[in-house]
This record gives sequence, C-alpha cells and structure tokens, in this order.
Amino acid sequence: MAAELNRLVPPQLWHQSLSYCTAKSWSRQRRVICKLTYDGNGPRRHFVVTSLSPQQAHPAHLHRYYYCPRGEMENRIKEHQLDLFSDRTSTHEFESNQLRLWFSSFAYVLMQALRLKALANTELADAQGGTIRRKLLKFGAQVRVSVRRILVAFGSAAPIQAIFEAAYRQLQRLPRPG
Repeated sequence: MAAELNRLVPPQLWHQSLSYCTAKSWSRQRRVICKLTYDGNGPRRHFVVTSLSPQQAHPAHLHRYYYCPRGEMENRIKEHQLDLFSDRTSTHEFESNQLRLWFSSFAYVLMQALRLKALANTELADAQGGTIRRKLLKFGAQVRVSVRRILVAFGSAAPIQAIFEAAYRQLQRLPRPG
C-alpha cells in the first residue's frame, strides 16, 4: 500500500530551522533543525538541537552532512559493542582487555568485508553485524572434513542456504593474496 501511495503522491521532504525554549530546563532559546518527511508510511519528524548559527549552515545541509553521519557513526559503535561484544572487558588486566578489544575490532573488519564483498546483492547486503552473525554464521549444519575438501551439509529446510551459497561463490571469485 505504501508503494502505491508513493506512486500517487510523491514523498515530500522539508527542512526548517526554528528557535525553541523549554518551559523549565533550558535557560535560553536554542536553534532546532527540523526534518519532516511525508510518504506512503505517513509523517515522520526528526528534530536536532544545534549550537551552529543559521549563517554557518542551511538546515538541510546540517542535517544531511553533519548529524546523519554522526548518527551512522553512533550506529557503528553500537553494532561493535552489542553485536561483536566489545563491551566485554571485565578482566582486571589491561592487556587482556586490550586483546579482547582487538579481537572485537578484527571481527568487525571481517564482518564489514564479508558484507561488502560476499553479501552484495543479497538480502543481507545492508544487514548489521548481529543479523549476519545470527543468520549466516550461527546455523545447524553437518561439516565433513576430508583430505581434499570441506563439505557443509545443510538441512533440507535451511532458510539461509541460498544466501550462504551466494556468499561462498562471491568469496571464491576474490583474488587470492600473494
């Protein structure tokens, strides 16, 4: 239904800047950047309080090039902490906590490379690390190792088999190092 509404009435986007002051907690007026979107899913509002003056940047520019990248960065930090367990630094030794962070950072780099190189054009192309880990790496399969090959046998009802095979084919096409 949303796609049909978007076809009939194109989505609308509006950026505006206004001055606002709360009744109790703010001592003065502050600049608020508003992004209003209306599409087939209905209205969506996004507000950001900024200390930058209107002369420094237009509201659309501020939102798109300053605050959205900041939000994306915060999403990557959250992904690193929650999906790759970089918040598990509970030992009393600095070196062991540092090693755990290195492992989490290495896992993050591997997950990004997997997403960019192997999962392009799949339903997991834009997935977060936790989703990739849950759907692609944590599954039940029988693994048989012989001298010449490694065989992975999925169950007949494995929902991710097609994605796994596509990712494997993409990885096989990558140039070998050295």
